[in-house]
Amino acid sequence: MRIAWGITGAGHLLEASVDVLKYIKDEGHDLSIYLSGAGEEVLRMYGLFNKVKNLTGEGYYNELILERDQELSYPMTGRFSLGKYDLLVISPTTSNTIGKIVNGIADTLITNAVTQAGKGNVKTLIVPVDFEAGDLETVLPSKLELDECQQCEVCDAAEACPQEAITPGVEINLLKCKGCGICQQACPYSAIAGGKKITIHMREIDIENTHKLFNFDGVKVLSEPEKVKKYLKKE
Repeated sequence: MRIAWGITGAGHLLEASVDVLKYIKDEGHDLSIYLSGAGEEVLRMYGLFNKVKNLTGEGYYNELILERDQELSYPMTGRFSLGKYDLLVISPTTSNTIGKIVNGIADTLITNAVTQAGKGNVKTLIVPVDFEAGDLETVLPSKLELDECQQCEVCDAAEACPQEAITPGVEINLLKCKGCGICQQACPYSAIAGGKKITIHMREIDIENTHKLFNFDGVKVLSEPEKVKKYLKKE
């Protein structure tokens, strides 16, 4: 199959999405990966950008497509209106992206892709991070735990960080962080947390918008990336 996969700026379900991307590639499908600006940033924060990049780069329909390279007309999304793909997957999908889709707004690489896929009769699978009402457990990128920080005169973690992303005793600049984990190994007091779990509450408006997608022609809403696999067909 010729598959396009879009990633937006959510940490929840991100690693699971990357695992399914690898499965798709291993199965021999053509795979184009479309990254929103926020999606690219978050992949870097979680140390997953290079893993995703390594799944592409083998020729036509096997590219990594970045929003920042497309400018405002998003010319690569024209492939969808022409029906050049067999399947479009958006996972993880933020509440912001879903809010735009259900209101007919197509002003980003990913929302444009969904709009053009509808015009080209390309089946679209969407995996929202806000799927059900209630509380949700998710994982954070690297975080400086101030309660554990000893305010060392020389911060070993900051000295070791190749991106100079750490302000000692204050915070980690996640826009610089590449999720390499070197800082966690360098701090003798375990003040840098990686993969910390937190609980967040789903907003009612985000759940309502997700439910509106259920009535969209050509769109299927899935609760997790793993469920994409049943839509893959051997050539």
